[in-house]
Amino acid sequence: MKIVRTVNELVSITDTLKNDNKTIGFIPTMGYLHEGHTTLMDEGKKDADVLIASIFVNPLQFGPGEDFERYPRDEERDQKVSEQHGVDILFIPTVDEMYPQESTVKLHVNKRTDVLCGKSRPGHFDGVVTVLTKLFHITKADFAYFGLKDAQQVAVVKGLIDDLNFSTKLIAVPTVRETDGLAKSSRNVYLSDQERVEAVHLHKALRRGQQLIIDGEKNPVMIIEKVKKYIETYTNGQIDYVDLLSFPSLKLMETIDQQIIIAVAVQFRKARLIDNIIISENGTVPKAIV
Repeated sequence: MKIVRTVNELVSITDTLKNDNKTIGFIPTMGYLHEGHTTLMDEGKKDADVLIASIFVNPLQFGPGEDFERYPRDEERDQKVSEQHGVDILFIPTVDEMYPQESTVKLHVNKRTDVLCGKSRPGHFDGVVTVLTKLFHITKADFAYFGLKDAQQVAVVKGLIDDLNFSTKLIAVPTVRETDGLAKSSRNVYLSDQERVEAVHLHKALRRGQQLIIDGEKNPVMIIEKVKKYIETYTNGQIDYVDLLSFPSLKLMETIDQQIIIAVAVQFRKARLIDNIIISENGTVPKAIV
């Protein structure tokens, strides 16, 4: 595995790869890698001749008071994990390398962001699409891999790729979970023992919503209320949101008549957890998400 720290070096490498007709898979991460990330790496090895991963904690997607400074970092371990899972090139730039000067162009996402996490994090997805636009150009990726745990991000990236005519193909990979159903996340380390026990009920609440749809319920308001009630009953976390929306357009619905997402965000004492399920109008899991 080759470690690259500058944009110019990576551009030179990817130019050569393209000249040699090699396909490139790309996995953007903020590091502190866990099984969710390594699943993306394993998927990437199936499709691409060369697999590139990046580790970059992007300051543009953190708002005031958010956890940029204390976001967990462990570069040495991340290097070992990346190599073990077949990454060929690991890109680890500094903030100054990625943003050497004040930007003259500002990217703004005007759809799919006023709901879910985007509603309470104004500007977050502007930061996401800014860094991804740079990374897609630098890596020249044929395939880019994203986990469906952050399904809103997947929907926004889908819009970015479609609207700006990137040749990169988005590969959405199912959420990786612990054996008890908790979605894997770098922020899980901040849960207390009691909160860790309670956190499993986020996924159980989503499954309850899914079962309601399977049983014939088509009213989004009714499903949202029952999912909220379940979370309030079994956890001490503060609900940020429970939403049911079309996917990937992320629009409100009066009745369930197409593919949807049920998504939750719950704030525990030191960790805000998100989870979701994406299902058809009948409650089944679709084969193709985006």
